Amino acid sequence: MSKLKAIREQKNLTQEELSEKSKISVRTIQRIEAGTEPKGHTLRVLAQTLGIEEFELQQEQPQVLSEVNEVEIEVKEEEENPINYSYIKIINLSSLIFTLLPPLNIFVPLILMHSMKQRNSLARQIISVQMIWTVMAPITFMLGIFLKFGKQFTLILMILIVLSNVLIILRNAAEIDKNKKLYFRLKFSMI
Repeated sequence: MSKLKAIREQKNLTQEELSEKSKISVRTIQRIEAGTEPKGHTLRVLAQTLGIEEFELQQEQPQVLSEVNEVEIEVKEEEENPINYSYIKIINLSSLIFTLLPPLNIFVPLILMHSMKQRNSLARQIISVQMIWTVMAPITFMLGIFLKFGKQFTLILMILIVLSNVLIILRNAAEIDKNKKLYFRLKFSMI
């Protein structure tokens, strides 16, 4: 998307309205939005009309607008696929069935997320948490084996690792019911 078009749409102006306010022809505005670089008088007038600095029409992408566009894309995505919390709970609880088969505790929720059209941040967080657990569980188990505390310790450690995932899944399910969010979540998404 061209810089002028992004700024114009952010200001809720049509090409005709911008033309009227700036006294620049609609055709010139269309050319600029198609990729022609604005210069001189045209650049000054458009920047002044839009209430921005001239350099913002010349940069690759204004930082403020890219953040606004990201938010708009996320909002549009959620408008197209509204969050269905029942589906989100099913996606979360599907990991519970496959706690003992770690790769499936990621793939099954991932498949459900796509098939139920719940490609939102909440579903992504559920899968991201399972991915982190799937990586950390074997590492913890291997560390337990290297400590050589005995077979009973290894068995207890295996049970605790599995129970930790069960606790994560059930606590997140309860939080989805109560507050429509996750209790255990990451500050980033892995997918």
